[in-house]
Amino acid sequence: MRFYKPFIALTVLVLSLAFPASADTWVDAFASELKATAKKKKLPGLAFVMVAPSQPTRFEFYGKTEKSGTLIDKETVFRLASVSKTFTAVFMAQQVKEKKLTWKNSLQELLPDYKFDNYIDTPILLQHLIGQSTGFIPNAYDNLIEANYKLPRVLEHLEKLDSLCKPGVCYTYQNTFFGVLEEYYRQKKTTFADEITKSIIVPLKMPTASVGRNALMASKKWAKPHAAIDKNKWVSVRVKDNYYKYSPAAGINASAADMEIWLKAMLLEYPDIIDKNMIETLTKPRVKTKRELDRREWRNQLTDAHYGLGWRIYNVDDIEIIYHGGWVQGYRADVAFSPQLGVGYALLMNAESNLINKLTATFWKDQIKAHKISLLADIKK
Repeated sequence: MRFYKPFIALTVLVLSLAFPASADTWVDAFASELKATAKKKKLPGLAFVMVAPSQPTRFEFYGKTEKSGTLIDKETVFRLASVSKTFTAVFMAQQVKEKKLTWKNSLQELLPDYKFDNYIDTPILLQHLIGQSTGFIPNAYDNLIEANYKLPRVLEHLEKLDSLCKPGVCYTYQNTFFGVLEEYYRQKKTTFADEITKSIIVPLKMPTASVGRNALMASKKWAKPHAAIDKNKWVSVRVKDNYYKYSPAAGINASAADMEIWLKAMLLEYPDIIDKNMIETLTKPRVKTKRELDRREWRNQLTDAHYGLGWRIYNVDDIEIIYHGGWVQGYRADVAFSPQLGVGYALLMNAESNLINKLTATFWKDQIKAHKISLLADIKK
């Protein structure tokens, strides 16, 4: 043991010199980089949220809702795009808990008038829909969403698809198939928006979260969408409603204040609404997502990647990061949390900037590095 103690002390010293010792210093450095890079790229605006054990929630804001708009703050609402799928997954888990649905419900049971199955012995189940393993070509008929085809017509096209693999076998990311849930609730004489609002948004007391285009634009403060017209040049664009018609896939709106609550809920701070069993079910690795390992900003960190139910599961140095991103015209969003570290992260932008990829990867790289330093310091004690 005499040999190891000096070695450990030296390791802690070296790492401490290479990286800030304070638990908050690295976050300060990240926040500074976040704002400096946003300014350099002339981004319209963004909101950053971090929750961590025994610490007040960290918020950082940059920019405005639009050029002549108001400053971004906690209550400024953004589109979440595909981060909406995390809300849908939690809502489905709640429906299962309440025995209103089961993960084994087939799409045929949900919509008897449609037939999507190509394998008699392996029907497509709710868990395949939420788990992005329906087996069809990825992003099937997204072009029809963007062409504003009506939902029933798109569902009819989906009936004719050939399979790439059996359901549950391979990762095949979809948006259009979430229209099944939209139609399911419509046929029950309600709407997905109403049901998720009363089951998730209202019980969690999210102050500004909503579903749909009209709800976004009715928000007291909301970030206008921006698209790039040249390098570091952005122009405000109108809010398109095409993906909003598939609200289980991309219909949720939320502010930094809402995302604080969402992250805390994922970290089990609202167990009466979202319990441990629900989160463990959703974040269990199910289908491998090999292409994620080649993501430019992540490939030097990731050792494994899967999709669960509504969430991606990344493995970085034996630490699981539960993650999802979102992208629609004019907006980007990332949300992630680590049950092991008790840390949650969200970044919302009112611009279609790939900068979000680098920022999210950098945050978790720095967070895990700080965690390792903390562990070494504990060993020294």
